[in-house]
Amino acid sequence: MIVAVHQPQYLPWLGFFDKMDRADIFVLLDTVQYKKNEWQNRNRIKTAAGPQWLTVPVTYHFPQRIDEVGVNNRERWQHRQRQALLTNYRQAPCWDFVAPLIEELLTPAWERLSPLNVFSVTRLAKLLGITTPLFLASELPPFPEGPDRRLIAIAKHFGADTYLAGSGGRDYMSLDLYRQNGINVAFQEYRHPVYEQRFGPFVPFLSVLDLLFNHGPESLTILRGER
Repeated sequence: MIVAVHQPQYLPWLGFFDKMDRADIFVLLDTVQYKKNEWQNRNRIKTAAGPQWLTVPVTYHFPQRIDEVGVNNRERWQHRQRQALLTNYRQAPCWDFVAPLIEELLTPAWERLSPLNVFSVTRLAKLLGITTPLFLASELPPFPEGPDRRLIAIAKHFGADTYLAGSGGRDYMSLDLYRQNGINVAFQEYRHPVYEQRFGPFVPFLSVLDLLFNHGPESLTILRGER
């Protein structure tokens, strides 16, 4: 059994969902420290002027965990994001395929970032057709604080024999510790596909929304590439 773990991101990119698709169990790690100016409260879409950020304003105090970070609803972030999506994707081939998700995402008054991200990840996975079971770390028993020992404990909790890591994990993971605990480590080597987009030359590493708006039900096949 393969388990993968990742912080819950906002409208994640294709590689996030590739990792989920390759795993038998996917754990959203919302119990670690929130990282400012990364991908936990923002992602990018494509516009005629180039990539544009969709950002969720947060109320954050160091060193809060992801599941403790609030959403700043004094800012009209949902209105701005809805307008940005309408402007740039209303004429996309598969607007109607994605539009209900946008309303579900941008209508409620979210109080905390983690439930918003969990919702976006869950609904996007469903839209893609990925059926990997998702678990939230904050709803599981406590795990050790050390990064490697935490991941080993999560793998053991689910009876997994393999942990699927990002390709960058080779630079910082203590692989001997995994071997000592009977856990194999596999590394994700995701090759970003090139697909038809609006607005000129292809731009990679956008939110998966871009793929879904342009290709709808074909998105998972494109995401998987030549796998």
